[in-house]
Order: sequence, then structure tokens, then C-alpha cells
Amino acid sequence: MTRVGRLIGRVAAALLLAAWAQSAAAAPGAFNGAELSLAWAIPFTGLLLSLALWPIFAADFWHRHFGKITAAWTASFLIPFALSFGTSETWHQVVHVLLLEYLPFVILLFALYTIAGGIALRGTLVGSPALNSGILAIGTLLASLMGTTGAAMLLIRPLLRANEARAHKVHVVVFFIILVGNVGGALSPLGDPPLFIGFLKGVDFFWTTRELALPTFLLAGTLLAVFYALDSWFWRREQVPPPAVREPLAIDGAFNFLLIAGVVGEVLLSGLWKPNISFDVAGTPLELQNLTREVALVALALLSLWLTPRAVRVANAFNWAPIAEVAKLFAGIFLTIIPVIVVLQAGHRGALYELVDLVTDPATGAPHHIMYLWVAGLLSAFLDNAPTYLVFFNLAGGDAAALMGPLKPTLTMISAGAVYFGALTYVGNAPNFMIKAIAEERGVSMPSFFAYLAYAAIILTPLFVGISLLYR
Repeated sequence: MTRVGRLIGRVAAALLLAAWAQSAAAAPGAFNGAELSLAWAIPFTGLLLSLALWPIFAADFWHRHFGKITAAWTASFLIPFALSFGTSETWHQVVHVLLLEYLPFVILLFALYTIAGGIALRGTLVGSPALNSGILAIGTLLASLMGTTGAAMLLIRPLLRANEARAHKVHVVVFFIILVGNVGGALSPLGDPPLFIGFLKGVDFFWTTRELALPTFLLAGTLLAVFYALDSWFWRREQVPPPAVREPLAIDGAFNFLLIAGVVGEVLLSGLWKPNISFDVAGTPLELQNLTREVALVALALLSLWLTPRAVRVANAFNWAPIAEVAKLFAGIFLTIIPVIVVLQAGHRGALYELVDLVTDPATGAPHHIMYLWVAGLLSAFLDNAPTYLVFFNLAGGDAAALMGPLKPTLTMISAGAVYFGALTYVGNAPNFMIKAIAEERGVSMPSFFAYLAYAAIILTPLFVGISLLYR
């Protein structure tokens, strides 16, 4: 381990001791966000900082031991939590998060990753500005139909193969994350998890299509134009030689498109079918429609593995490393984020009351809908955007009819912030980290956590300001 790695380790140990000190000082009782201090956010913050800094200063150590580091930060939350609130409450919170949030998240990723990995586009693809822009445009359109994860996993490998001979291709992956992994998912509840939660809470299926169409098309159109100009600038300087032999395009494993349609159908069905049957698991109600969805998604993924010839996955350089990395890291994120979300849910009574005050007029209680865009958006970039959406949905009243009516600008900004701002960091939305991992496996030197944040912020901040002006 390098000297810098040891330094980061000492910082992590100091933060762990601070978390233990907080637990010792806490009075035993019910888990109440209004009574939690921000010290409970130390494990979550430490995990994010580890994800951001360790790959920069001790990359080899991180890639060998990121699972152990994630487990250590998770333990630094769970052990003090159990001492403060009891093993029963700890078990309840862990089961709740795993059954209702983490497992649906990772099973959907697993299904789409597995099925899309069985589709291989053969033939000669040359990563010209026109081809790259075309793939980005198609992926942006598909994202609202089959989800950002489905569209990203379907198209990232052909895009990387098309640009193998390019000297400059990092910007191609960055714009792919922004457009296909995030912005494109804004037009339907199938596109992005926060919007699906809104659908489950009573928001009409096509409400986001109507209300977010204008900002989404403006964002996507501007980003595609900027990308084409930037990619053309690099293309003219690289002078990529044409391929000696051109192989016609063909698709192997095309039947997997039917399985992807099955995934989309199962997700949609789980939001429409309400049998009112649930099973109690450690105090957490597991609804039949959700259990059916998870079983069906796993079955579709296994069916793809069984039916797809091995040669197709070999051609895609398919392996389990990216999905395994995401599963381990997000298990820690979903668990350590528990107290942060609960503090936010406490609203004006919680330790993050200043953030809550930003979105509400203290005199009248009326919402500042533009501030909802920025506060919900920036938190979605660093927290999981689905629970963040739910927190601000409830903070704005939680009544879907009112939020689609008199409070329409507020719900529009909450939805836009949760979806668009997810592009600002690798952990802002489910596909981001997977795209990064696949690109790095294919030899692309992706930016570090903070470098990507700076890259995305430079591109997106002026556009977010434009949306603010459009809806002020």
C-alpha cells in the first residue's frame, strides 16, 4: 500500500472512531431523523470519498480491495447503529433497504446487463462524429422506452468498439453517460427509477412525457450539437485511417430484444397490477407484484444465458466484473445512506433543515420550485436519486393530484432535478458506474470521480441555468 493509501486509511480510521463516539453519546430510543446528528453521515461520506480518492492515489489497492473497504464503511455504520438503537431496529432497517430498495435495483441491473450482453453487433463500425452522434441520439430516444440502464447496456459496447482506433474517446463515453444514462430517461416512468416511484405514488404515466418534453429535447439537442462539434474537432486532428476491409453489419442474439421487452413489461406490470397481497419479512411488507417482478427478471436473465450462444458473449467481451463491482459498492451506499435519508425526511426538524428551508418560503410555506430543481438535483447527484425524489415529493405535499395540478411547476422541477442532475457524478444514477467500468475494461482511461464531476459540471451547469430561466 502506498504512503498516500496509508494516509487515507488513517483518515478513514479517524472517521470510524468519530462514528463510534457518536453512538456512545446517543441515547437509546426510536430511530428518529429529527434527533440524529450529521455524525451519522460519516460512513456514507467516507465511502463516497473512498470511491472518489482511493482510485486516484492507490488505484491498484482500491481495485483489489474495494469490496473490503466498502464492507468496513458499512460496518462503521451498522455496529454503532445497533449499539444505539438495538439489533431489532438495525435488522428491520437492513431488511427494509435490502428488500425494497437494493435488491430491486441490483436485480433490474443484473437482468438488463445480462440480456443486453447477449446482443452483439457485428460488422465494421468507424467512430466518426456522425456515427457517434447517431448512436448517442438513438440511445437517448431508447432510454425512456427501455430504461437508461437497458439503453446504456445495449449500446455501450458497439460504441466502444467503433472508437477503438480513436486516440481521443473519453469525451464519447462522458457524453454517453450524460445523454443515454441520464437525460434520455426523463420522458416516462420506465426511463428512470425516480419517475417510476412517482408513477407508483399516483403520477399519470404520460405526465412526465408532457411536462419534461421541452426541457429534455432542449437539453438533448444542445448536448448532441456540442458533442458533434467537439468530436469533429478531435476527428480532424486524429486523421483515423479507413478500415482495410468493411464487414457488413449484422446482429447476433437478436432474440434478446424480446427478453428486454419482457423486462420492460414486468416493470410496468408491477406498477399497474395491485393484488393487495403482501408478505411480512421482519416488519417489512413485501408485495406480491414486486416479488413476482424480481423472480421474473431473474428468470429472463437466466433464459438469456441459456439461449445465447457463448460466442456472442465472447464477441462482446462479456464478463461479470462490472455488475459485481456495482453490486458491492451500491450495497454499501444503500445501507450507509439510511440515516442521511431519514434526516432529510425529518424536514425542518432535522439537522439538514437549512437545505429544506431553501425550497420553502418560511412566511407562506409556498414552494420555491426553482430551488427544488437545484436542491433535489444536487442531492440526487450524490445520494440515490430514487429516495431523494421521494423525500422531496413528500416535502412538497405528497399529493399526486395537487402536484400535477396547482403545484405542477414544483413536481416538474423535482422530476427534472432527480433525472438530469444524476449525470453529474458516477454514483448519480444506476448506469453511470457500469458504463465507466465497462469502458475501463475496454481500455478507456476514464476521469477520476472529481475529474468527471468537473467535466460534467462544465457541460451541464449552463444548461441547468437555462432550465431555471425557462421555468422561473
